[in-house]
Amino acid sequence: METYDVAVIPGDGIGTEVTSAAMDVFDAVAEKHGFALERTTYDWGTERYLEEGAMMPDDGLDRVESADSIFLGAVGHPEVPDHVTLNGLLLPIRKGFDQYICKRPNKLFEGIESPLRGYEGGDIDLVVYRENTEGEYANVGGREHHGFDNEVAVQSSLFTRQGTERIVRSAFEAAEEREGHLTSITKSNAQAHSMVFWDDVVEEVSGEFPEVEVDSLLVDRSSMDMIRRPEEFDVVVASNLFGDITTDIAAIITGSLGLAPSGNINEENDYPDMFEPVHGSAPDIAGEGVANPLASVLTGAMLFEYLGDGEDAAAADLRNAVAAQLADESAPRTPDLGGDAKTVDVVSDLGDRL
Repeated sequence: METYDVAVIPGDGIGTEVTSAAMDVFDAVAEKHGFALERTTYDWGTERYLEEGAMMPDDGLDRVESADSIFLGAVGHPEVPDHVTLNGLLLPIRKGFDQYICKRPNKLFEGIESPLRGYEGGDIDLVVYRENTEGEYANVGGREHHGFDNEVAVQSSLFTRQGTERIVRSAFEAAEEREGHLTSITKSNAQAHSMVFWDDVVEEVSGEFPEVEVDSLLVDRSSMDMIRRPEEFDVVVASNLFGDITTDIAAIITGSLGLAPSGNINEENDYPDMFEPVHGSAPDIAGEGVANPLASVLTGAMLFEYLGDGEDAAAADLRNAVAAQLADESAPRTPDLGGDAKTVDVVSDLGDRL
């Protein structure tokens, strides 16, 4: 039996709850399809930061580098600024393991009501390829003259040809396999260096994919269009910041952040990939047992696809079970989807369907 080593970082808030719930489902599906998950859990997060002054140990990356994959629950704590938690755990893993693709699929499932009028199951189905290691999230800059009237803050974006080309090319490859339509999100009217460079690279790489139709939209226009006509989007490619904003819009128009999965991918397999639900730690409901575990389950489906040569049948089983549950009006639903079910009720029902 094939056994995969998965590093599990439950993180903060509801991350610990949905991760624990989802792992039971993952084990059941793995056993059904003839493989196993050997999990090592790491208690890294803001509780550790509050006790020891660091989100993870200095040798954290060394500890998980040999894993086949990483599963992260959520990061964030009301007593710790978000820039501390982000730069203390999530970004070091993304950058340290060169996970340059943040892949975020968004689909409106049957049985889920979009906040947009007139859309039903299957009408919205898109995937965002977000550049994940540089761009606007590059930690380049600083602050000077603290506390004085002339205090200054400088934050610089960093766009390299290698970094831009590889995310753009990956998005074109995905578009070629899907509906043959790629939307590039830019802001070249205002950012005459970084975004004009981005546009140039998109145009150059497009020559390798003559069958793919390409649209280039300013980020304000794309945000508007994703709300008024989301059916026109198939594959979207965007810089780190624009991709972050776009994926929250895509998640909410398909029903809930509680349904949105995410993967941080190194396509060359030089390092382990990391998978995480898009939602945060939700401290307002942490400990109540009502967090929606479906984003974590769908994230697990993505993880399975990238294990070894791809455990695609197991991934399909997970997605089919989620789709069947959401389409069933009598199935348990957590409060974010209009129900009153607990986290354990949802995963128990999934187990029955599997």
